[in-house]
Amino acid sequence: MPDATTRSAVSTSSQGSLVALLPYWQVTFASFLGWFLDAFDQTTLMFTLPDIAHDFGCTIADLGAVLMGQSIGRAVGNTGWGWLADHYGRKPAFMLGVVWFAVFSAMTGLSHHFYVLMAVQFLFGIGFGGEWTASAALLMESVPAWTRPMASALMMSGYEVGYFAAAGVQALILPHYGWRVLFFIGLAPAALALFIRIGVPESPVWLRTHEDRLARKRHHTAPPPRPKFRLTGAALQAIAFMSFLEFQKAAIYTYYPTILRGSHHLTQQAVFWPVTLYCLGSFGGKVLCGWLAERFGEVRVMLSALVVVMLTIWPFLSAPTWTMLLTAAFVMGAAASGIFALVPHYLAQRFPSDTRSFGMGLGYALGSIGQGMAQKLVPMFGPTILTLPLSAELFVLGTSLVTGAIALIRPKELPGEHM
Repeated sequence: MPDATTRSAVSTSSQGSLVALLPYWQVTFASFLGWFLDAFDQTTLMFTLPDIAHDFGCTIADLGAVLMGQSIGRAVGNTGWGWLADHYGRKPAFMLGVVWFAVFSAMTGLSHHFYVLMAVQFLFGIGFGGEWTASAALLMESVPAWTRPMASALMMSGYEVGYFAAAGVQALILPHYGWRVLFFIGLAPAALALFIRIGVPESPVWLRTHEDRLARKRHHTAPPPRPKFRLTGAALQAIAFMSFLEFQKAAIYTYYPTILRGSHHLTQQAVFWPVTLYCLGSFGGKVLCGWLAERFGEVRVMLSALVVVMLTIWPFLSAPTWTMLLTAAFVMGAAASGIFALVPHYLAQRFPSDTRSFGMGLGYALGSIGQGMAQKLVPMFGPTILTLPLSAELFVLGTSLVTGAIALIRPKELPGEHM
């Protein structure tokens, strides 16, 4: 980051971080929109699980393998795109990720066999993970240091807006036109690549690092040393934190539409209302957590949100009344998603500039494996030993405790604290 960001924090603190981010609206909006479109395509699969299971003659537990394949693809995309973004720039990697996941989202609608669906979702996951890795690094390296928690929150709030949009679209289209049409809509995000190409500048941190490499190459006969990723204590913490946090979040919301339709016997249109309140709570919770983290620190905010998640998980999935179900949806969205508002900033601090995108991608990649395990284990225990809601509730309680314990650890060094 330019040295001027420290002075900028003093001069703009009275304006607030939202105002301070206005000069960086292109990269902030593009990162938000990328995550919005990612979410729309991914959560479309969650809304249509019962319909796909019916058409393919399989169970929800069987489709857990499809979700697991998507998560493995995300892990490949997170690390692969991290390497691409470190070597060739955050911006081109961002554009490629957007086009990639849009194409394979549309191809999901063309799948007519279980294993074809699994392969397509694996490939979709590669672009899904790659888009996030490149855009998160680009955003964190482009905005002033003191605004990063809020920029992180704004970017991550795109997921809930995409989730909300998918809920509305499925309520209108799914009962009349079937699940395949929903995935064809997923091709539209490819247009975002044009906006990124025209309106979004490259990361100033990456440009400086790239120029330093070129200068060293011009003035020395030996090639400059390649950036080497180091598995420091901060890096290990990032990986462990994301693994358990992603597991927890997947246990919370992956089978939420399925539980609403199965355990609570809601229609596709009725599912829209608790999901809407979840998304509204998520959007507000992410912005609130970003604001609170600037003032009280991200660890305190994360721990507080984890406590709320643990207190809310039973009414969220098993509330006996409609009013309690809707209230819990809003509170759970604010708490569970509020933690994710701070993830880009949390990860960016734990890796140096020359390997930041790869490191952030690796953390999210192994987190994706945690997500995939939850998507497979929750329905596995649901129909056999427990009910599906109870299985999810127990997994959420356990992983929330572990996530909080990891967040309490303070590494000896945060290589990305000052970029």
